[in-house]
Amino acid sequence: MIKRRVCFIIAMLYTVSQLKARQVQSAGLKDYYKNYFPMGVAVSAADLKNPGEVSLILGQFNSLTPENAMKMGPIHPEENRYNWKDADSIVAFAQVHGLKVRGHNLCWHEQTPKWLFRDSVGNLVTKDVLLKRLKDHITAVVNRYKGKIYAWDVVNEAIDDDSTKFLRNSLWYQICGDDFITKAFEYAHEADPNAVLFYNDYNTERPEKRERVYRLLKQLVDAGVPINAVGIQAHWSVYEPEQKELVATIKRLASLGLKVQVTELDISIYPWEKNRRALRPGEKDDYTPELEKKQTEKYAEVFKIFRQYRDVITGVTFWNISDRNTWLDNYPVQGRKNYPLLFDQKLQPKKAWREVVDF
Repeated sequence: MIKRRVCFIIAMLYTVSQLKARQVQSAGLKDYYKNYFPMGVAVSAADLKNPGEVSLILGQFNSLTPENAMKMGPIHPEENRYNWKDADSIVAFAQVHGLKVRGHNLCWHEQTPKWLFRDSVGNLVTKDVLLKRLKDHITAVVNRYKGKIYAWDVVNEAIDDDSTKFLRNSLWYQICGDDFITKAFEYAHEADPNAVLFYNDYNTERPEKRERVYRLLKQLVDAGVPINAVGIQAHWSVYEPEQKELVATIKRLASLGLKVQVTELDISIYPWEKNRRALRPGEKDDYTPELEKKQTEKYAEVFKIFRQYRDVITGVTFWNISDRNTWLDNYPVQGRKNYPLLFDQKLQPKKAWREVVDF
């Protein structure tokens, strides 16, 4: 009798453990974080044609960001021509499946079309001409997706990489001064007064960059510019940021009354670099057990902080779906494989995924 009872208890415990295992496999990031914030992912139109990636997206995420399709170059290649196809397909997919969409981005110094800054003979345009082009672009794009896109990265990466300087010396700045930043937010708000408008940047956790970002945001807030939120890009590595710096950044930026989102999260297995370079002789790109452990610990660490600041963090978005295809495979080192995400090359959850959902 006792033996039968022990066997019954063991069987029940085994059944419960199996059930829990199934629940872990069937629940996605969006389910574990439903009481915290939306969980998003950056996608291309091509991703949405791949059944495996579509299944992973729908199982794990409840928000999408077009990775490149809405940047000015791809969506507005010529002054009088827009290329809506890829952006439309991403928004349509989101509408069908009930997913939120973050628009990315309206004004940036990179991926800009050739016609934007020049006149018909190749000279730089005047400030008035450039601001008119910016307004026309923002009005057309934001109006097209009004009611379907809840948030926009309005201005992207306007702070200089040089810590001794303030704003980046882009053609936007050379022609317009800092007015292009203010006007971009005004144009976006005019086109969709209900959209949440973001300033978006990287390395915000580094004290010298954080303070310059804060300075810009404070100027905008004090001037009554319609900015609602700030995006921490979060292109991090297994070596950074430190916990105290991330916490300091969230507190500092939120102190302006702005909401915060983690907009482009990935955790590289390599130290952070900015400048493009070739693969060096003997340089390896192996995803070693040691690096896997470091990455798992870093993901667990930053998500613990995200949860602690759920009152100001209104979304977390990963930059790409899985290690199968990541922009970091070609940046900053061409042809060096990276493994920065929560899903492996077979679209299976990594150890880091389990740490992120185990709380």
